[in-house]
Amino acid sequence: MNELVVTVPASSANLGPGFDCLAMALDLWNTTTFRLGGDGIRVHIEGEGAGKLPEDTGNLIVQAFTTLYVRREATMPRDLQIECQNLIPMGSGLGSSTAAILTGLIAANFFLGQPFSKLDLLRMAIDIEGHADNAAAALFGGLVLVAGDLHPPIVRSYSLPSLNIVVMVPKVGLPTREARLLLPEKVERCDAIFNLNRIALVIDALREGDRKLLMTAMDDRLHQPYRFPLIPGSQAAIQAAHEQGAPAALSGAGPSVIAFADDNADAVAQAMRLAFQAAGVESRCYHLTPTINSAHWYG
Repeated sequence: MNELVVTVPASSANLGPGFDCLAMALDLWNTTTFRLGGDGIRVHIEGEGAGKLPEDTGNLIVQAFTTLYVRREATMPRDLQIECQNLIPMGSGLGSSTAAILTGLIAANFFLGQPFSKLDLLRMAIDIEGHADNAAAALFGGLVLVAGDLHPPIVRSYSLPSLNIVVMVPKVGLPTREARLLLPEKVERCDAIFNLNRIALVIDALREGDRKLLMTAMDDRLHQPYRFPLIPGSQAAIQAAHEQGAPAALSGAGPSVIAFADDNADAVAQAMRLAFQAAGVESRCYHLTPTINSAHWYG
């Protein structure tokens, strides 16, 4: 088979208290076509990242693809054409880098005869990226709880009702690695207990579509307080969503804010937009839903 199409969803991690262990797949997709042949390894990008992402072996998709070939001690294809149709915004806290890594791993696994399972691919993605939440959501779909430090990782995936999600993406640069450097190495016991108490409640609230419970449960003391100062308007945007009755949190490490609206999604979006605007930050809005569909491929 000389052609393969890989489709990977966006994801939102942490969801308040679920730092590095809780994430949700979202119905927003990157689609990548791989073709063996041509002249060398070339990447063509349309949509998000066009003109910004590398279009050669420096591309993250190619790097992940190469990682799996190296692991198998297999010979890389000399000629490979990769065409990307990207809908997931870069550096937004919606798992764009995870999508690229998984795209490369899935494609390499396919061309090698699929020697690795989903859990194997998840383990490799964790090794590359350093955390499990986004990759688990994208690979298994729905709402996922993951223990990524285990070998193999343990993943539990939960289906969700049709939730009305608003994601506001501000024009603020905050690379995930930089956002991680802000976090303290040690936390107070009371803060750890605070988050532990709420993770199970967030899962239950999302599965039941209970926005009232979610408003109480979707709070955090382990990562958001340290990241708010580098994302002007983010804390105000969350508060603005709350005032519209919508639970909200940073999406992953940020800078995006994810909110769970009722039938007032437009009002929630406008309130968050104005909060960012008051901080001098432009933003764009996505209206999304969770997806139980996971990364998939055909060729």
